[in-house]
Amino acid sequence: MANKSLFRSLVGKLVPRTDAVNEAGGRAYARSPEGALAQYAATGCLNATFYAGADEQLGRVLELAAAVEPAFVAKTAVYARERAFMKDVPALLLASLSIRDGALFARAFPRVVTDARMLRTFVQILRSGAVGRKSLGTRPKRLVREWLAAQSGDGLLRASVGQAPSLADVVKMVHPKPASAEVRAFYGWLLGRAHDAAALPAAVKAFEAFKAGRTGEVPDVPFLLLTALPLGREEWAAVARRASWQTLRMNLATFARHGAFEVPGVAEAVAAKLRAPDAIRRARVFPYQLLVASTMADAVPRVVKDALQDAMELATANVPVLPGKVYVLPDTSGSMSSPVTGHRKGATSAVTCLDVAALVTAALLRKNPDAEVLPFAEDVKHARLEPRDTVTTNARALAALGGGGTNCSAPLAALNRRRAKGDVVVYVSDNQSWIDVRQAPGSATMQEWARFRDRNPGAKLVCIDLQPYGTGQAPDAGDVLNVGGFSDQVFEVVARFGRDGGAADHWARAVEEVQL
Repeated sequence: MANKSLFRSLVGKLVPRTDAVNEAGGRAYARSPEGALAQYAATGCLNATFYAGADEQLGRVLELAAAVEPAFVAKTAVYARERAFMKDVPALLLASLSIRDGALFARAFPRVVTDARMLRTFVQILRSGAVGRKSLGTRPKRLVREWLAAQSGDGLLRASVGQAPSLADVVKMVHPKPASAEVRAFYGWLLGRAHDAAALPAAVKAFEAFKAGRTGEVPDVPFLLLTALPLGREEWAAVARRASWQTLRMNLATFARHGAFEVPGVAEAVAAKLRAPDAIRRARVFPYQLLVASTMADAVPRVVKDALQDAMELATANVPVLPGKVYVLPDTSGSMSSPVTGHRKGATSAVTCLDVAALVTAALLRKNPDAEVLPFAEDVKHARLEPRDTVTTNARALAALGGGGTNCSAPLAALNRRRAKGDVVVYVSDNQSWIDVRQAPGSATMQEWARFRDRNPGAKLVCIDLQPYGTGQAPDAGDVLNVGGFSDQVFEVVARFGRDGGAADHWARAVEEVQL
């Protein structure tokens, strides 16, 4: 009979050697430049995280972009916008591309700059000098003018909300030529210059009439144009009925404070819109955005709170049913207290990495009720979760466990001590493990994974990374997938991997599939 102790000791020698030190000082595996850039595309917001400042992230993204081919930069920018629904990073990559490859820049521009906010972000980054120039240049100016020319008068009014730079600032920079009397009048109104008031877009006329008191009907204009006006309860009710899905989600407390829900039928109308499947899909809502909405909705009617719960179930509807026995390992350590989109003066998200980890875990548990959840920090923590509870209820229970150091290998070690059988193991973490440093060639997580896989040869490991630090605790392989972000795209990737397996640099391959 073979010596079991001898052959068990050989398992760890097959683990790949670490080649990097993570932000917390622990051993880790570096991603390729393409893989690291794709990770930033899925998770980066260019704000300060727990371990890295905004300037460090900016420098790292530009360094990675310079290290890969321009075509990959263009595809990454499009992937970040269309698949990961990001804002800052795709605009930064587009700006960097404008000085490397004008043709690729022109092809990527309309797919990245899809709304006025993206336009302003792109212009702001380019003029900041971050990518090596402070003027827009001929080609960027032409593309910005083309974007403006494609908007209707009412569309330009919607685009006029926002600052730094404002739409007026952008118009002054690029000098667009109005294609109609309506647009010419709008630009005059926007810039405070003489204009033909009779030629203004209908929405602008209605807004000016309402401001002047010539009509009592609330105009159909962007929400932020109305908030500075002295609206009464009925007017706020009208705004709530007409608001977009995202405007509702972000301003429920405001509508409640101004008495909009006291008007008969308004609460029911708002609830119907919030739970409408088509509206949720069009809004490209992140499940975590619904989580924060539900936490801020204490003052809203019960029917609206219930609609948010329904919307959460719809937003997580494509969470996969994974094959076999599933273990979900959410990181609840101190570093997970960082805002998931980073620290940003005046605009820091109330949602932490821990909130998102808890949300992903709760969603997986809802679709995989036999899954076992092992929260961890320095060691495994205990949490009582009910698969039949709402995603929001279980997410809050997990989020309450926060605090402590990071030991990513702890839950796998616990499974190995009891010789657990399993098919899919899912980590949700920032992967900044530092407690479990060992005198061994590989990370402690990979040491434990090798033991688990030796006992379960077909098992797969998924590491969902919530922060763009450029390293991980397990390198990509046929049985290991690193995937980043917190959109519902993550669930699709996990489902595919659980079914078909994978290969190295999944993120980079996903970006390469983008057609320009």
